[in-house]
Amino acid sequence: MATLGWDAGRVHTAQVLPAQPMPSGETPLDKIEEQLYAFVQQFHIGGVYIYRDQLRQNIMMKRYLLDVDVGHLVTFNQELGHHLANRPAEILPLFENAVKLHAKRILYANTNADVDVEDFQVALHSTANMTKIRTLNANSISKLVRISGIIIAASPLTSKASVVQIMCKSCRKTKRLPIQAGFSGIQMPRTCDLNVSAEINPGGCGLDPYVVDHDRTKCIDQQILKLQESPDDVPVGELPRHVLLSADRELTNRVVPGSRASIMGIYSVFQSKSSGKGGAIAIRTPYIRVVGLQTETDSTGRRRHFTEAEEEEFIAMSREPNLYHKFANSIAPSIFGNNDIKKAICCLLFGGSKNVLPDGMKLRGDINVLLLGDPGTAKSQMLKFVEKVSPIAVYTSGKGSSAAGLTASVVREPSTREFYLEGGAMVLADGGVVCIDEFDKMRDEDRVAIHEAMEQQTISIAKAGITTILNSRTSVLAAANPVFGRYDDLRSAGENIDFQTTILSRFDMIFIMKDEHNESRDMTIARHVMNVHMDRPSETAASEISMDKMRNYISYCKMRSAPRLTTEAAEKLSNHFVSIRSAVGQIQDMEGVRTSIPITIRQLEAIIRISESLAKMTLSPRATEQHVDEAIRLFKFSTMDAVQAGNMDGQTRQESLQKVREVENHIRRRVAIGSQVPTAVLLRELESQGFNSRSIERAILTLERQDVLQYKQMRKVLQRTGV
Repeated sequence: MATLGWDAGRVHTAQVLPAQPMPSGETPLDKIEEQLYAFVQQFHIGGVYIYRDQLRQNIMMKRYLLDVDVGHLVTFNQELGHHLANRPAEILPLFENAVKLHAKRILYANTNADVDVEDFQVALHSTANMTKIRTLNANSISKLVRISGIIIAASPLTSKASVVQIMCKSCRKTKRLPIQAGFSGIQMPRTCDLNVSAEINPGGCGLDPYVVDHDRTKCIDQQILKLQESPDDVPVGELPRHVLLSADRELTNRVVPGSRASIMGIYSVFQSKSSGKGGAIAIRTPYIRVVGLQTETDSTGRRRHFTEAEEEEFIAMSREPNLYHKFANSIAPSIFGNNDIKKAICCLLFGGSKNVLPDGMKLRGDINVLLLGDPGTAKSQMLKFVEKVSPIAVYTSGKGSSAAGLTASVVREPSTREFYLEGGAMVLADGGVVCIDEFDKMRDEDRVAIHEAMEQQTISIAKAGITTILNSRTSVLAAANPVFGRYDDLRSAGENIDFQTTILSRFDMIFIMKDEHNESRDMTIARHVMNVHMDRPSETAASEISMDKMRNYISYCKMRSAPRLTTEAAEKLSNHFVSIRSAVGQIQDMEGVRTSIPITIRQLEAIIRISESLAKMTLSPRATEQHVDEAIRLFKFSTMDAVQAGNMDGQTRQESLQKVREVENHIRRRVAIGSQVPTAVLLRELESQGFNSRSIERAILTLERQDVLQYKQMRKVLQRTGV
C-alpha cells in the first residue's frame, strides 16, 4: 500500500478483485441505468418536464448538478426508489452516467461524434422522516439516510482524486483507477498487468511497479463538515452527539458553522489512524457521505419558503388592530404580569432593521435585553420560553460558559493534525437569540469576550495561526441577580448591578424586577399559580397564538420587512433624546455621582431599533410617531427606571439614606441593649416623630441584618441584641 499525498495524508483502499456475478432476481445494472435515463427524460408534472428543463438550464449556467426529489423517483418507478434507498453507492454512479448521457444529447443533438462532456453530480432531497443521529447504527451502514442538525465545524477545501492515472516504471504502461467519493481510496496493484498475459517482458516488471502520474490525475473539491444534533433531540443529562460529513464538488462551501442543515447521505465507514492501533483492525469509524444538503434557514436564521396559505394567514394577522398586545400576552402566558417585559421580548424576537452605511459601516438591528432582579421573579422561565419560540436560539448559563464556549475555539483535527474553528454559542445562534442565564456569575474575562459580539456582531479570532472574523448576528437576552442577592433600594443602581459600564451600554433595555411585598398583588399571583398547578386553562392566561405560529410569523416578518423611520418620527426621537440626556444630567447633579447605566448614542439607536421592531411586527414599511411613542415608553419603563432606581418617594438616594440613619439612631436611643419593646408601640412612636413608614421599615430591616434587633413572639416584640 502507498500513501498518496493529495488526500490529506490518508491511505487509499479500494476493491481490486473481479466483480461478483449479479444475484438471481436482481435487476442488471445496465437496465437500471436505462430506467434512470428514462426518468430524467420522461418525468413530468402537469406537462412540465421538471428534470429535463432543470438540466438544460444548469448546462447553460455551467452548473453541473441535477437536484432530484427522491419522492419523484419513487412515483416514477417504485423499484428504482427501493434500489436507491438500499444500494445508493451502487446506483448513484449509474444515475450520474445517465444524466451525463442526457446532457450530451442536449448539447450535441445533431451529431454522432464521440464528444466528452463534464461529469454531472446528482444531489438528492426528500420529505421522508428524519433519522436522529443517535439512532444511526450498524444496520444503517451503506443505506441512504436523512438527518438534520447544526453544522459546528467546516474544514477548508481539499482536493481529492476521483480518477488516478498510474504508470508502470518498467514498461511505461498506463492505467486509470476510479476512486469512490467520501473517505475511500485505492490500493495500488502489486504487479503489472503485462506479467500475467504477455511475453513481451519476460523478466517481468517486479513487485509494486506502479507510480502515480499526478499531472493526469483528475481531482474534485472535498470538504469535511461536523454535524451536531439539534438541542431538541438531546435527552436531558446527555451530551449532544455529532457525526463527520464528507461533501464534494457542488455541495462544498454551502454552509458555515451555525447553519441548521438537512442532510441526505450514505452512512459509510472508514478506518481512522486511531482505530488501527492495538489490534483493532476490524473497528471502523462511521461518517456520512453527503449526497444532498439543504439549509433549513438562510444566512440570517429565517425560514426560506412559505406556502401561499401561510402567507395569506400572516398578512391577515399583521392587519389585526391589537396584534402587539396579543403577541405580548402569548409570551410565557403561565407567568403572571410583567407585561412591559413581555412587550420588550416581542421587540427582541422581531428585531430592528440592519443598516449598511455608504462608507461600509454596519449598524446592528438586533436588540439586547437585560433582566436584573430578585430571585423568584421568573427570569429563567422567560429565557426558556424565548429559547423555544425563537426560530434559532441557544440557551446557556453564565457559570458554565467560558469565553471560548461563547465565541469560538480552535481545535486540532486528530487525523490530519490541522487546526480548524469550532463555533461557540454566539456563532451557533447567528440570526437568532442567545439566552444567557446567571449573567452575573460569569467571570469578568469571559464577559468581556462578548463585547464585540454584542455591538459589532462579529467575533475576531487570532489563535494558532488562524486569523479570521466570524458572524454573530444575534440578540442577547441575559438574566442576572443583584450583587446582594436581592435589590437594595438604599443602594444606587451601580452598587446593585456591579457590571461595567461598557457591557451595560450595549443593552438596549435594562429591566429591574423587584419582588415587592403587596398584599393584593401577592394574592392575585398566588391565585394564578394555583390555577396553573391545578390545570385550569380557562382561568389561567392561555396563549392566544400557538408557539409554532409565533415562530413562523417571526421568520416571515424578518424575511419580508425592513422598516425605516419617517421624517416626523426621527424629529420627535431626536428631541426626546436631548431631554433624556438632560434629565440624566440633573439626576447625576442631585446624586453627586455619575450613574453606572450610561445614556449614550447607543441608547438613541436602541430606541430607533425598538421603533423599527414594532413596525416590523405589523409588516409596516415605515416606523411612525406611534411606534416611536411606544418605543420611548418601553425605554422609560426599563433603562430610565433603572437609572432613577435610587430615587424613592420623590427623594434622592442620599436623602432617603439620611432619613433611615436618623430612624436607626432614634431606635438605638429608645431601646437599651437586652431590653424589649412591642413592635406596634415602637412604630407608633417613630411615626409620631414624623418618619415615613418606608424609612422605618428599611431601618428595622437594616438593624435586623446587623444583628442589632431581633423579632420575638411572632414579630410582636422587638428585642435589642447588639450594639
